[in-house]
Amino acid sequence: MSNRLRNLAIGAGLATVGAIGTKKAVDYFKNRGKEQPPAESQGDQETSSAQEVSYAVVKDDSLQKFLDASFGKPGRYVPTRPSKLFDYQGRQYMVVWARDNEKNKNQMLAFIYTPDGKERKMIASVGYTAQTTDYNLNLSGTPFAVEVNGQKLTSGQGETKGATEVDFVPA
Repeated sequence: MSNRLRNLAIGAGLATVGAIGTKKAVDYFKNRGKEQPPAESQGDQETSSAQEVSYAVVKDDSLQKFLDASFGKPGRYVPTRPSKLFDYQGRQYMVVWARDNEKNKNQMLAFIYTPDGKERKMIASVGYTAQTTDYNLNLSGTPFAVEVNGQKLTSGQGETKGATEVDFVPA
């Protein structure tokens, strides 16, 4: 698993810090701050149960380069909180929180990667301000939901009341 995650990071042009770590999924998804990367000397860790994630910590400047390359307008999206690059139950995901300077709102973008790690598909796009939250979700077939104001959403397009934070959580 850790090899797939490392290869995915390299393929996406992302630089990581430290080794691949593992953590209880419930704790990983609760954390809005930066994960502590395991020391390189410990080597990459493997999950020991379906309730754990393998994760990589992405360097901030590397994430900015990824956003610039992915969306074609350098500086349009600027990260607002640490991204999540992880392997959960055999699938690899990346979740990014950024400020969309063009549309003047915060954005949470979630991607799932193909088994070979060469392609990604956006499975969640959520734009949010204090006044309104718009979403386009396709999380069916994954064990995840997007949490907005305590409500878990898994599919569809729509709008709901505004939010200051949006989380990617187990459904």
